[in-house]
Amino acid sequence: MTHPDDIAPDDASPQLVWAEDGSPRSGRFGDVYFSKDDGLAETRAVFLQGCGLPEAWSGRSAFTVGELGFGTGLNIVALLDLWRRTRPENGRLKVFSIEGFPLTREEAARALAAWPELAETAAGLLAVWPAGTPGFHRLDLPQWGATIDLAVGDARWALEQWSGGADTWFLDGFSPALNPGMWSPEILTLVATRSAPGARLATFTVAGAVRRGLAEHGFTVEKKPGHGRKRERLEARMAGEPRPERPVHVAVVGAGIAGAAVARTLIAEGARVTVIEAERAGAGASGFPASLVTPRLDAGDALIAGFHAQALERAGSLYRALPGAVVAEGVLQLEQTPRDPVRFDKIAAQDLWPEGAMQRLDAAACSRHLGEPTARGGLMMAQALAVRSDAVLEPWLAGAERVAGRVARLEPLAEGWRVRDEDDAVLIEADAVVLAAGWGTARLAPDLPLSPVAGQADWIEDETLSAPSVPAAWGGYAAPTGRGMLYGATHDRGVEAPEASDEASGRNRATLGAALPRCAARVDAAPAEARGRRVAVRATTPDRLPLCGEWRPGLFVLTGMGSRGFCVAPLLGEHLAALAMGRPSPLSAEAARRLSATRWLTEGDNAV
Repeated sequence: MTHPDDIAPDDASPQLVWAEDGSPRSGRFGDVYFSKDDGLAETRAVFLQGCGLPEAWSGRSAFTVGELGFGTGLNIVALLDLWRRTRPENGRLKVFSIEGFPLTREEAARALAAWPELAETAAGLLAVWPAGTPGFHRLDLPQWGATIDLAVGDARWALEQWSGGADTWFLDGFSPALNPGMWSPEILTLVATRSAPGARLATFTVAGAVRRGLAEHGFTVEKKPGHGRKRERLEARMAGEPRPERPVHVAVVGAGIAGAAVARTLIAEGARVTVIEAERAGAGASGFPASLVTPRLDAGDALIAGFHAQALERAGSLYRALPGAVVAEGVLQLEQTPRDPVRFDKIAAQDLWPEGAMQRLDAAACSRHLGEPTARGGLMMAQALAVRSDAVLEPWLAGAERVAGRVARLEPLAEGWRVRDEDDAVLIEADAVVLAAGWGTARLAPDLPLSPVAGQADWIEDETLSAPSVPAAWGGYAAPTGRGMLYGATHDRGVEAPEASDEASGRNRATLGAALPRCAARVDAAPAEARGRRVAVRATTPDRLPLCGEWRPGLFVLTGMGSRGFCVAPLLGEHLAALAMGRPSPLSAEAARRLSATRWLTEGDNAV
């Protein structure tokens, strides 16, 4: 067996060892993941019964479980199995779990196979099992009304960065003697800080330091009979009673990708949602036939690079669940400037990406992928996508009430907001309002540091016209639409009311021809009736980061996404919905601060 002292400090593997009876053991910590006698029975006795489940979630519309030590996922599979059988009507289960040394999907599947009675539930979790990259990962199980936020990293960091409050805690790290960091006074302080009133806690250990630490932070602690060969275990309870929830009605201004992403999550969380749209869905910058889903590539800012890696992972999982939304997987980013080769090398080496997600290609390999002669190397972004815009927007807006109108003014009420149109008529009154109208948000919140960038894209609607073998970006871009090819786009800063023009089409054709001459020749040969073009205005910020958060009490904004809307909006929509509903956010607290809608008020317009 590998001794913990022999493991390199940067090795994130648990150093799994399989016992003769098939049970897994961590070579890193020299401890078992679960009892070889009956791990499932122990989980049910120590954690589920120890936390008073399922009675504790009876009648609750939302219930949050926190866990230290995700491990094989056994505790969460047992929890989900119980939730599926006893879930309150329309109830939503939130899970936050921490794992410093994640197992692979294959390792977890082997461990969980020991309990055939959990096979269906285990399969659901394994289907969304994340890559073991550092940071927060959101795992969706909408078929059971459950969401898991898994933090891969140090426990103290994860607890400091989580925004939720747990109704129940499973403390299931390796034993205090073998993994003392998981049971330190700092960790127990953070557990208490992240506990909702009346929270219940259970753990297998009865170590004196753990008992005293919990008691010092407001928990009433009791020893209980243990399971199997363990004589005792602990149950604890925080003072107070769960806060009652009230129905929430949220008005979302804007029906592009930002508004649709917010609406989708709010609906999933049980809110009543009214979407106010001046025109049809996607009439603004989200209304092109296709969109590229690509991250901002940042070799120097680890936090922002990590945010975009998380956003790309989340967007991909959500788009792949929509029939017909994804038209291509993988996007080739070609080198554009002299510094790009070194920058791309650094990005490909970042531990933020799953293995193979970022591949450096030389010019010859790029030529083979594109079917084009090119002297440029590139970065193949395997997780990046091309998606059909309408196949995303319409399903996500389907559960919302729709109101047509152009919002002109917002009035704060004693509780909520009143929304008026250009004739000063009341469009809606709601508990909260989300401004998600892209550049249109600037008119309603003029203090936001937004700038317009007009852009025209052109397309050919001809299924016989082949786009590049993979979508490509290089300053311009070319992407399949499912019915042809989209290419562009112009960037005209400061232009608020652009009109489509032959001149802009000429610039797009020149940009395409410079990078993909064969593709440009096919475009030239397309008939006039197959051609289309469109212009829209992107909203940008001084630091090129989105604005996402509460702007005034009960008034939220999601804008400033530039050309990255289809990449970052799904994750930011979930963050904004969490703020509005008082639910745990999938974003780390540090990322939320960096993207806050009010960040420049204290840090300056150019702060990052």
